[in-house]
Amino acid sequence: MRSVLAFSATYLRINLLAALEYRLAFVVQALGMLLNDVAFAIFWVLYFARFPNVGGWSVRDLALLWAVGAVSIGLSAALFGNCTRIATIVVQGQLDYYLGLPKNTLLHVLVSRSGLAGWGDVAFGVLAFVLFGPHEPGSILLYVALVLLSLTVFVAFSVLTGCLGFWIGNAEQTAYQAQQATINFSLYPGAIFQGWIRVLMFTAIPAGFITHVPVELLRAFDIRWFLALAAVAALMVALAIGAFQVGVRRYESGNLVVMRG
Repeated sequence: MRSVLAFSATYLRINLLAALEYRLAFVVQALGMLLNDVAFAIFWVLYFARFPNVGGWSVRDLALLWAVGAVSIGLSAALFGNCTRIATIVVQGQLDYYLGLPKNTLLHVLVSRSGLAGWGDVAFGVLAFVLFGPHEPGSILLYVALVLLSLTVFVAFSVLTGCLGFWIGNAEQTAYQAQQATINFSLYPGAIFQGWIRVLMFTAIPAGFITHVPVELLRAFDIRWFLALAAVAALMVALAIGAFQVGVRRYESGNLVVMRG
């Protein structure tokens, strides 16, 4: 296990050094994503200026939603950049390279790529929390814990959808649509979703557990909901690992000779 963590830490260091080496590319991508998030936020600020209350949600609640969602999704891209590319890696036979590395194969797959633009999302989310979030030490610790749980749910769900590539020949588009739907539903006020859509967001598409439950916990902490969120995150991880391991056993090599620097 120690060798696995050391190997994975090496990948993370390489990604960080690459970002520092290509500073301009890093700044441009991160800043571009930050500006994109700001433009999205401006739209909602103008909306709430006209309609101050949407199903019990205020502009502060929406800022907390961004504070959790943008940071967790941004970190997923920055630290586990391949989580949304599992289907592509499987379908194109690129998994061959990772199967030759020390176990854990899934962990190596996840950390071997870093999306620089994700740091722009992280900066936006942190800024939203600084401006609108509670600043008591206990609330800050709760926020960090909720971001980590949200990150876990999103990465695990992305792996699960990516594992469709082991069973469906061309699963890339299906996985992409599921992941994008989760992101989109996660970044809108939970109060606007009702009926079967709300059920969907807590089952097939876990957007409710990525942002909506964390926001409710920041608004009014409830230990039962916090434990439920932790249980869902643990279940998602177990399902993702299980699906990947079963998929690897039926994986057909792409017969690739891959050299990586």
